[in-house]
Amino acid sequence: MSIFLDHPRARWAVPGAVLACIAAGGLVTNQVASAAPSLPPRSAAQLLVDVQKAQLSGLSGTVVQTSNLGLPDLPGMGAGLGGGSSSLTSMVTGTHTWRVWYAGAHQARVAILGSLGESDVIRNGRDVWVWSSKDKTATHTVLAQGGVPKGAKPTRAPAQTQTPMGLPVSPQAAADQALAALDPSTSVTTSATTSAAGRDAYELVLSPKSSTTLVSQVRIAVDATEHIPLRVQVYSTKSANPAFEVSFSQVDFAKPDASRFTFNPPPGTKVTDSAAPTTPTTRPAEKPASAANGLKTVGTGWSTVVVGTVPQQLASLSPGPNPQQSGGARTDRSVGQLMAVLHNLPRVSGAWGSGRLLNGTLFSVLLTDDGRMAVGAVPAAQLYAALLAK
Repeated sequence: MSIFLDHPRARWAVPGAVLACIAAGGLVTNQVASAAPSLPPRSAAQLLVDVQKAQLSGLSGTVVQTSNLGLPDLPGMGAGLGGGSSSLTSMVTGTHTWRVWYAGAHQARVAILGSLGESDVIRNGRDVWVWSSKDKTATHTVLAQGGVPKGAKPTRAPAQTQTPMGLPVSPQAAADQALAALDPSTSVTTSATTSAAGRDAYELVLSPKSSTTLVSQVRIAVDATEHIPLRVQVYSTKSANPAFEVSFSQVDFAKPDASRFTFNPPPGTKVTDSAAPTTPTTRPAEKPASAANGLKTVGTGWSTVVVGTVPQQLASLSPGPNPQQSGGARTDRSVGQLMAVLHNLPRVSGAWGSGRLLNGTLFSVLLTDDGRMAVGAVPAAQLYAALLAK
């Protein structure tokens, strides 16, 4: 999750280094759920404790993720990014389905299913495999004893909890991201009990107090027995239906068989062994992420806007009125797709300058012609104001 680790308020990410939605979290109130007769009442505070203390020894199931983020048409995105609807990088629009297996911190598997093939991320002890059936490729990494590649800095979340685009691959990962942002900008309450994956559940509701955010609610269905999130829905002020949802359609809390985590590359698969980073003999003092990346934040809570310069990997894709295309990196299909998206965005201008605007259902992104960017879970007017803020 990348931007989530560098910037604690950025909790929902979408393609590219600049497509992010800013979130923050809340003040827990003691409103009690209107429980069904079969479930005892639980307050929001009690449910939060339940989720934090839940012990999961095993799980398998089918997860469905639906995104309606208001992105422009992504021409040929499946083919351009390698793998159609089963690609690990094509999961930002529409509906996608995958299978998950979990048998502890060192055994997990995610299989993303699509009409053109399957993409898997498999962790089995120190071995991590990333496999694409369509491309007939597999990447193998051997982790150090601590569970990360030798010489690499540990992260707060295992790799298999997210896609490369930053979207969570399980309700648990999505709930963790939402709840990690709790602060007084949000009220957290409970609603009536619900059902998810055929199981009884309580529902936590995170509601922004700000009137200048595009996020209206985040709803988390928590299994009444196992206390594991079964469904996470993020609602936009622009629509009555969830703009983003990740949920189990079927779940089993029995520990999966060990064979689920054994991967043998099929015949004809090109296998690449990922080189472990070299451990430096000395480590320079680290700067805060915002300072190191030239970023600043304007506003607070759900109305936070991140302002900075366009990341280096996108700088050559200047969204100005007369894009230039040359060889080299332009031959990379994913770069070509991203450039096509950027240059299809509508042009806008104001006292802050001129540029192109992505006006999504949960976030807005502004890329200026002079190389600046502004990103937030806010309407476009908030981005304009952030660029003018001193």
